[in-house]
Amino acid sequence: MNFDQLPLTAPETPLLERIDSAEREIATLTSAELVALADELREFLLYSVSTTGGHFGAGLGVVELTVALHHVFNTPDDRIVWDVGHQCYPHKVLTGRRHRMSSMRQKSGLSGFPKRSESEFDTFGVGHSSTSISAAMGMALAARQQGINRKVAAVIGDGAITGGMAFEALAHAGHERPNMLLILNDNQMSIGHNTGGLASYFARIWATQTYLTLRETSKKLLEHVKPAWDLAKRTEEHMKGMVAPGTLFEELGWHYIGPLDGHDLPSLVEVLKRVSALSGPQILHIRTIKGKGFTPAEEDPIGYHALGKIEPSKTTKTASPSAPKPPKYQDVFGQWLCDTAEVDPLVAGITPAMCEGSGMVYFAAAYPDRYYDVAIAEQHAVTLAAG
Repeated sequence: MNFDQLPLTAPETPLLERIDSAEREIATLTSAELVALADELREFLLYSVSTTGGHFGAGLGVVELTVALHHVFNTPDDRIVWDVGHQCYPHKVLTGRRHRMSSMRQKSGLSGFPKRSESEFDTFGVGHSSTSISAAMGMALAARQQGINRKVAAVIGDGAITGGMAFEALAHAGHERPNMLLILNDNQMSIGHNTGGLASYFARIWATQTYLTLRETSKKLLEHVKPAWDLAKRTEEHMKGMVAPGTLFEELGWHYIGPLDGHDLPSLVEVLKRVSALSGPQILHIRTIKGKGFTPAEEDPIGYHALGKIEPSKTTKTASPSAPKPPKYQDVFGQWLCDTAEVDPLVAGITPAMCEGSGMVYFAAAYPDRYYDVAIAEQHAVTLAAG
């Protein structure tokens, strides 16, 4: 279901009301009801965020994933860790806070990010990136040490996973091998494309215990016959390389599954049920569309990353012409940086995570040889500048 305009009035949400009425009601929904729930949730978010302002595109892109996770996982006993957290609005709606969404980002209202003091469903406080894998791994190791049978999942985006801390955690988890699931939410802003039916087919195969058992049995049988084992290993790597960028994760000790259509809710539920039953560190790579369901946001995902409070009847973030707003801080900084660079040829610009959010777009265009985009790597950025 796609919208070209924001809803003028609060939509009818019978399934959301049903979920509010009973604990773990979402676990009882049929596949068709889950799809209908996702449609309700997306329309409610369009209405809610348009009246309060807040992060917009990221939440719309993970509606199906959020529904699937809360259907399959026994939350809050099972743990879901959201990286960055700007995609948490659907999660908040499904965890008893729907009627408080009108207080989003207001005094004494809901936080715009996961907040442990706000709800037991918010397992880790966040606001920036690349921390989810470490946090989820800590929860998984604690559960193992205490003998608790608990599912733990981290959800990280294709931008946040470029952070150095994320790779440190990936490497450590490959060594410790906790029972945890990492969901790589690839909204096609950073990672290259691998699409098609073949990729989805293999994703479902790799998520089965049968495949893992066959893989380990074959390894034990063939590893003593080196030519046969080398051939089998190269064949598997070639198959995965054709349809998925999973080789790096496999080398770090993770079992890679994907890529999978992150808006195909029935397939998501099926794969999550299978992969959550596996042992060791698992990566499920899903592809999503930022701003999914709202055409203007799909066409301009950067521009619709976040919204101020806007008129519900409009699809653009237009302020009243009679009330001009002062320039944004990052725009003032960006102009100052360009002015300074014009008179000082030694000035260079290093991004603090996002080029757009830090006002460096114009500097990057005007001085490409003096512009350095380090992605989400603050430690590296500061030390690079010091050098």
